[in-house]
Parts: sequence; structure tokens; C-alpha cells
Amino acid sequence: MTDAEIDDVDRAILHALQEDARNMSSGDIAERTGTSDSTVRKRIQRLETDGVIKGYSASVDYQRSGYPLRMLLYCTASIPRRGEIVSDILDIEGVVSVQELVTGEQNLLVTAVGESDDDITPVAQQLLDMGLTVADEVLVRSHETTPFGKFDTGSRTADDA
Repeated sequence: MTDAEIDDVDRAILHALQEDARNMSSGDIAERTGTSDSTVRKRIQRLETDGVIKGYSASVDYQRSGYPLRMLLYCTASIPRRGEIVSDILDIEGVVSVQELVTGEQNLLVTAVGESDDDITPVAQQLLDMGLTVADEVLVRSHETTPFGKFDTGSRTADDA
């Protein structure tokens, strides 16, 4: 699916799901978009099938759940290997995300959480054991997200588009 195939209704659906997928019914989204409940359900199914919606997950406050340390580890892997090892990195205890970076010397950003340094240090060691270079470690105080603004079509309806 390309950007051209995603219209304002799709963007409004994506924005609503990013705001609160758990409590946002297809009827609520239909009301926002000026479409029918069945249209919203079909569009969500298409967006899931096409891989635009990759899944649904809880946004966890690790600090409040007993894991106050969030560490960003900037790593370097060989370019041919970079994409291949992401799933292996995700298997490391404490790792919650991996981002593949395409510019700069550090080409992987690994996020790990833990209760103490004793939880984070083994993550760095396992990354080194995998042949990665850990170039920098950054301790994060907070992490907040928001829905992508370009998906917010405002109060537009299907009739306005």
C-alpha cells in the first residue's frame, strides 16, 4: 500500500487507533469520519492485511511497573548483518525495542529496561558477544508518545474530502 492509496478516512482511522485503540470502537471512529461502522471495520481489516497496522500493544510505563531504568544503547553492526540480527537482539532479556538506523556510524538503537544496573549490564555484554560495538549508552528519564499529526484529518468527513 502506498501513501496515495491511504485516504483521509484511513488516516483518521489510524489517528483514532493511535490515540486509544483499546477504547475506540469502530462506531466511534465511524462517527468521526462520517462513514459507517462496517466501512471502518473493513478499512481496519485492509490496513491490517496490508501491514499498515502491524499490531496492537499496551504502552507500559516501565518505571511505574518496577523497572525504573531505560537505557538506549547505540550500536554498530556490519551493514549486511544489521537487519538480520534484529530478532536475535529482541530475544535478549530486558530488550524492549530495536531500531535500525540508516545514517551515521551507529546503525542500531537498542532500548533495554531493568530494575538496576545489574539488569542492563548483561544486555550490553550480550550485544558485544554478538559482535556488535556498543558506542554509547544513554539513560532515559522519560519517554512519551503522541499520535502522528498528519493522520489527524480534524473534523473532516467523507463528504468533505
